[in-house]
Amino acid sequence: MNRPTRGTLHHVEIWLPDLDRALASLGWLLAALGYTVSQSWDTGRSWALGPTYLVLEQSPALTADRHDRHRPGLNHLAFHVEDATAVEKLAVDAAQHGWRLMFPELHPHAGGSQHYAAYLENDDGFQVELVAMNPSERT
Repeated sequence: MNRPTRGTLHHVEIWLPDLDRALASLGWLLAALGYTVSQSWDTGRSWALGPTYLVLEQSPALTADRHDRHRPGLNHLAFHVEDATAVEKLAVDAAQHGWRLMFPELHPHAGGSQHYAAYLENDDGFQVELVAMNPSERT
C-alpha cells in the first residue's frame, strides 16, 4: 500500500438502496478503474486503490430509497482517467452496466471547453464524472 499524503481522502462510504444494483454499476466501474475488492460482507463491499478505498453498503438505517444529488450531501464522485479515448470507451461500456450519459448535448465538454469528461448517472441517481488526465491526447 502506498503511503498517503496528509490531507488526501482516506475513504468514502456510500449508502445505497440496493447492493446488487450498485454492484452491477458502481462495482463494475470501480473494477474498470483499477480498484480491487478488499472486503466483502452481506450488505456491502469495499474497493481499494492505493491508500484510498470506497465502501458501498446497503444500510438498514437508510431514510430514502434513491440518491438525490441536488440535496445537501454528496453530489458526485469524479475519477481521473488516462485520456479522452479511455473516457469514451468507459462511457460506451458503462451503458451496459446501468449508467446513462448525462448532458449528451454538451458531451464531452459539459464542464467547459478545456475539460474533457463523461458525466454518468446510474439507476439509483448516483453521478460519476470520468475526467481525462490528458484531454488533448486522443489515441
